[in-house]
Amino acid sequence: MSGNGTDMSSNGTDFTIGYLSSAVAILLFGSNFVPLKKYDTGDGMFLQWVLCAAIWLVALVVNLILRCPKFWPLAMLGGFIWATGNVAVVPIIKTIGLGLGILIWGSFNTLTGWASSRFGWFGMDVKEVANPMLNYFGAGLSVVSAITFLFIKSEIETNACSMDHTPLMTEPVINTTEDLCTASSWVDKLSTKYHRTVGCSLAVISGILYGSTFVPIIYIKDHSRRNESIYAGASQYDLDYVFAYSSGIFLTSTVYFVAYCISMKNRPKLYPEAVLPGFLSGVLWTIATCCFFIANHSLSPVISFPIITAGPGLIAALWGVFIFKEIQGLRNYILLFLAFCIILSGALCTAFSKI
Repeated sequence: MSGNGTDMSSNGTDFTIGYLSSAVAILLFGSNFVPLKKYDTGDGMFLQWVLCAAIWLVALVVNLILRCPKFWPLAMLGGFIWATGNVAVVPIIKTIGLGLGILIWGSFNTLTGWASSRFGWFGMDVKEVANPMLNYFGAGLSVVSAITFLFIKSEIETNACSMDHTPLMTEPVINTTEDLCTASSWVDKLSTKYHRTVGCSLAVISGILYGSTFVPIIYIKDHSRRNESIYAGASQYDLDYVFAYSSGIFLTSTVYFVAYCISMKNRPKLYPEAVLPGFLSGVLWTIATCCFFIANHSLSPVISFPIITAGPGLIAALWGVFIFKEIQGLRNYILLFLAFCIILSGALCTAFSKI
């Protein structure tokens, strides 16, 4: 009896840690792009590199705290997948806004991450839950919420050309306002009618990539239990992989940024005022990701993914409604409230399916 009591106490502690970590991750994932909202970030390539540099530095600190666990290169693949999806973040925010962008990519992130863990895609083990039907229902509600979000219209102002947003590499003696307009990003050149189509499409693609980003880490953990595997004996603690994962992010973003500089003929658009906000955004994101890793360990991805990936959309939408005024109008408010109810119901179903 004492053994059972100890097990129940341990499970209760894991659940508590898992759900608290999930709450922190939701809050930070839904807010980490807020520091960037008021600054011109151009086409986002420079911002991407700054943000990823911050991610790597914070992950390095975490790695040292954990006393440098074994580095598994395969975990870097997850970082490559994430950084590839993250390239589209600035265009998404510019076309459909912060709130709607996170809502859409969060929903597809939820579905992809949940399905890959639940059904054992990409060589992973199938993750079982105590109540499969409740788990399926929760994931299904995430799909419904994703469809609902697509009908919400956001109000995004087109960036006007201004000398206040002069790139770092621009020579003000030579360049005129007309030159700056010509040098604006491809997003700014889109006609208004294409903004929604492009933004929603990119958000869907990013969401699918985000939902696949933990696959290599889960694969390593699953195969660590097999003596014949090259990953035999690998750590079961998700946070031990955060440095390799973040190294993949920084390496990939650096490659993309170098390719961007080459394509721009060594005249990239660098925005100095976005450096500190971008760094802060990267720090918030890394803390949220560490909490995500802890939640994965405590609850298992089939539980944590639907909760953490769907929740940030609620936080971002609140920023979009009350602070940035991106989402306006009674119709949009009703749809947003409906989507909130659906997400909350889905998250609760998923959480209780573990019990």
